[in-house]
Amino acid sequence: METKSNRIIVFGAGGRVGRAAVAEARRRGHEVTTAARSDGDVTDPAAVARLAAGHDAAIVAVYDSGAAPREFFPAVARALAEGLPAAGVKRLVSVGLASVLPTASGDLLMDTPGYPQEWREFYVGHGAGTAAMRASAPEALDWAVLSPAGDFDHEGEPSGGYVLAPAAADSRIAHGDFARALLDEAEAPTLHRTHAGVSAA
Repeated sequence: METKSNRIIVFGAGGRVGRAAVAEARRRGHEVTTAARSDGDVTDPAAVARLAAGHDAAIVAVYDSGAAPREFFPAVARALAEGLPAAGVKRLVSVGLASVLPTASGDLLMDTPGYPQEWREFYVGHGAGTAAMRASAPEALDWAVLSPAGDFDHEGEPSGGYVLAPAAADSRIAHGDFARALLDEAEAPTLHRTHAGVSAA
């Protein structure tokens, strides 16, 4: 499907997901701005607004290993909710975590038997970020959170397809296929104010 060229900013462009999103956006002919930690503080609404000015959509795949997850992810969400509309950006697609997605049974993946609990603080912090976005984002900002339905297939080759799916511990998706989902949602939104899982087709 032909899509018009957009200006897209990718926050967290240095990570594996961010790099895949940048590559996919450029493959589609979009003008891409890459934003790393050295370019500005993504928890600062003014820095977000400065970096995002003049763009049509934002993709966010950020992480700070030195910050407390329960503080970092909500702070990022609040800064995006304020800074992106101030910059005139109308669409945000953020990268979330499968652990806080419901499974087919309705239980959150992180609460299912046998699921690793040593990173639970990280899981809960991600969930708090989505909750903060839901509470803070104005109507002017159309946002969605996408995550693998389970985890990334770090060695697998992209299949060229994906499906939206509930959380499942054994679900996998290649970075390239996940990037397709991110760009599809940035270009032609179908998900609004929600968190959805993505699995290989």
